[in-house]
Amino acid sequence: MGCARCLAVCPKDAIQCLYDEAPAILNKKIAEYTKAVVDGRPCFHVSLVVDVSPNCDCHAENDVPIVPDVGMFASFDPVALDQACADAVLAQTPAPNSALFDEGCDCSSGDYFHAAHPDTDWAVCLEHAEKIGIGTRAYELIKI
Repeated sequence: MGCARCLAVCPKDAIQCLYDEAPAILNKKIAEYTKAVVDGRPCFHVSLVVDVSPNCDCHAENDVPIVPDVGMFASFDPVALDQACADAVLAQTPAPNSALFDEGCDCSSGDYFHAAHPDTDWAVCLEHAEKIGIGTRAYELIKI
């Protein structure tokens, strides 16, 4: 798994995992926890893609954002929403003073999330979410 700070700060102990689990297993569990929350309930999801930090928001010592602010996204489909947000971030030019330019950070693949955390694969969560029926990764982006 990753840094595990989300587990440590959750006031309800809602996230459970073994600390030696592979990051992909935790990402799949996150999708399953999401399904438990949204399944069978009407939901509208909004994401503000601003201040995209190299680490989770629970990191107090976070660096400057890795890309410029992108904007606001909304959807009834949380998987499509997350995919659209990720695609929008990956379409940006990395911020020159961010952790992406630190020594040893390889952005050649164009996947800034993977460059910042090479041991994790964020897409596993969305793939699993789609597989278990939360939504679809396909989306139509309507700019307003």
